[in-house]
Amino acid sequence: MDAYAHAADVVRRRDRDRYLAALFAPKSARRHLMALAAFASEVGRAGEAVRDPMGGAIRLQWWRDALAAGEAGGHPIATAVIETARAHALPSAAFEMLLDARSFDLADEPMASLAELEAYAGATAGSLIHLDALVLGAGFDDDGAAAAGHGGVAATLAAVMRGLPRHPARGQRYLPDDLVAAHGLDRQTVIAGRATPELAALLAELRSVAHRHLTAAEIAVARLAPAARPAYLPLAVVGPTLDRLERVAAGDLLARPVELPPWRRQWLIWRAARRR
Repeated sequence: MDAYAHAADVVRRRDRDRYLAALFAPKSARRHLMALAAFASEVGRAGEAVRDPMGGAIRLQWWRDALAAGEAGGHPIATAVIETARAHALPSAAFEMLLDARSFDLADEPMASLAELEAYAGATAGSLIHLDALVLGAGFDDDGAAAAGHGGVAATLAAVMRGLPRHPARGQRYLPDDLVAAHGLDRQTVIAGRATPELAALLAELRSVAHRHLTAAEIAVARLAPAARPAYLPLAVVGPTLDRLERVAAGDLLARPVELPPWRRQWLIWRAARRR
C-alpha cells in the first residue's frame, strides 16, 4: 500500500465525513485531501496515543520537524502530506498554527474563555478547511477565510458537546471557564459529569454560538467559486448535529456521545454536494 492509499484508509476509518466529502472533489485532488485529513487525524490523536503529556509533545514536535525539513522518516502519512504540501505550495504557517493549537490537548488546564476555544477551533478545524481549499485550487479570499474560520468553530463546538462523556476521562476540559462561571457552575461538577440545570443552560448557550458561526460560514460558502466547495462539505452535518444535541437531555448527553447515524451523515453530505 502506497502512502496516499494508507492515508485514505486512515481517513475512511477515522473521519468518514471527510472521506466522503473528498470523493466529491476532482479526482486529481482526492488523494491530497485524504493526506491532509489523515495528518489532521494523526496530530489530533497525539494526546490519546501516549500515556503522558511529554510523549504527546514529542509527537507534535516530530511533526513540526518532519514538515519543516520535508523528511518523512518512512512515516506513510508524513510522506503523503509532505508531498501534498510541496505539490500545492501549501503555507507552512497553516500547519504550524494547527500543531501549536493541538498542544492544548496535552495540557491539564481548561479553556480559559469562549474566545480561547474559538481561536483553538479556528486554528485546528479551520486550518484544515483552509488547506483543503488551497488544494482545490480555489485561492483563499475573505469569503474563504470567513467560511473556514466560522465553519471550523461551528464544527468544533458541536464536537466538544458531542464528546463530553470522553473529556473528563481524558482529563481534557473544553468547556470554557468564563461560561462555567457565568452559569454558576464549578469546574468539579463539570469534570464529574453531573447533569444540572446550570450545565443545560451553558450547553444551550454554546449551541447558540455554534449556530451563529455556522450561519456565517454558510453565507460565506454560498459566495465561493464551485471549485472550493468540496472543502466545506463536512459542515453539512453540523446543523443537524446541533439540532440533535438540543433534543437530548443533559443527563443523556453526559452518559454517551451523541452521534448522527452513519447513513444520515452520508446523505447530508451527498445532498450538500448535489446542491453545490
